[in-house]
Amino acid sequence: MKAEVINPFLESAKLVLQQVIQVSPSTGTLAVKSVKPINDHIWIQIGMTGQLSGNIIFGLHEQVAMKIVSAMMGGFTITELDEMGRSAISELGNMISGNAGILLSNQGVTVDITPPNVMHGDGFTGDMPEKALTIPLLMDGIGELDIQVLIS
Repeated sequence: MKAEVINPFLESAKLVLQQVIQVSPSTGTLAVKSVKPINDHIWIQIGMTGQLSGNIIFGLHEQVAMKIVSAMMGGFTITELDEMGRSAISELGNMISGNAGILLSNQGVTVDITPPNVMHGDGFTGDMPEKALTIPLLMDGIGELDIQVLIS
């Protein structure tokens, strides 16, 4: 995986999180991690087609997702991820991926993204590889958002 593919997602995620929830995330250590369902986590899967194909998966703990959705809704406290909350968190993944697609286009790489698929816990669908390049974003007072890049 080349940095030219990873960096637009990292740059986009930082920008979108800054704009949407007013938090400047720091980047954790880049690593290859297992792609596996975790019970108390939310997964936002976005497919990519075009010159690059595969998936981007945003993984976060339910509590982190609720804090992000609360911030997206002007500070209104969220105690569970209902339909509205799931819609908001999927839109976050959509915004990050769409913006990354624009950054890739500026590099001469044409891609399209699929609508987000929000999965809860062990609700993974489709045929996923065992390992992914993972970039954690650390948000003070909120938690961690993992960006798992599965693109060829």
